[in-house]
Amino acid sequence: MGAQQREYNQRRRSVQSTKKITRAMELIAASRVVKARQRVAETTPYANAITRAVSAVATHADVDHPLTTKRDQPRRAAMLVITSDRGLAGAYSASVLKRSEQLRELLEEEGMEVVPFLTGRKAENYYRFRGRSFEESWTGFSDKPNFEVAKEIAERGVREFIAGSEEGGVDELHIVYTRFRSMVTQEVQVTRLLPLEVVEDERPLSEHAYPLYEFEPAAEDVLDVLLPRYITSRIWNALLQSAASELAARQRAMKSATDNAEELIKTYTRLANQARQAEITQEISEIVGGASALADAKK
Repeated sequence: MGAQQREYNQRRRSVQSTKKITRAMELIAASRVVKARQRVAETTPYANAITRAVSAVATHADVDHPLTTKRDQPRRAAMLVITSDRGLAGAYSASVLKRSEQLRELLEEEGMEVVPFLTGRKAENYYRFRGRSFEESWTGFSDKPNFEVAKEIAERGVREFIAGSEEGGVDELHIVYTRFRSMVTQEVQVTRLLPLEVVEDERPLSEHAYPLYEFEPAAEDVLDVLLPRYITSRIWNALLQSAASELAARQRAMKSATDNAEELIKTYTRLANQARQAEITQEISEIVGGASALADAKK
């Protein structure tokens, strides 16, 4: 009985130590997610505005730009997968990787070779463990993205797309990331960045009117400057959305772990008390039995 009591007490102390760690990580994630949500709120309107502007210009300028023209027979497609550098965030990275595998299968069914670009150590480890090759990876910033890295990723993607598959580049650029909607809801999104998807607005003109544009010196020159900024802003916003989603997922996961630790502590405390009570009962029984034996011996 004494051995059981010591074992339960040791387990309880171990769980208490784990609970302190998970509680600390929960508080850290809760403090960081506030700033991450603020950054998302600040950048999303700009990303939406530049997307509308580029779509409108590409639709009404009547210019065949390399970044907006779909290749006749695309053979290679780049896939940017945004995951986390660290774990303990529930199914955050696993959901992104699962969706990227679905996208890979879809592109391969269309006859295209998939060229992975990865962000986050989780995606890098996923590919290395399975012996898969990838073009390039960026790590060390998943919960706090850097604009310079987003710009570097965008420039690399644009260079690969402009080169085309005939020169070792790609014909399409897709991005898989997690969109932050609320602290409870985050959704994995797949978006084709290049060539630019222009969606026509079906609302009546009375409800929606495009602004009038004058291009100086030419619409093609304007798109040369505007489209790379569009790609950079979309990737930057995707990194921020993913960072906020990662922190929200980690906060929920650590809160769940802390709650489970509290339940385990209660369970081990109850089992230790039961073992102690059983030990005391046994000692009393032994004392009573010994006293009865002595009394019988004196008779």
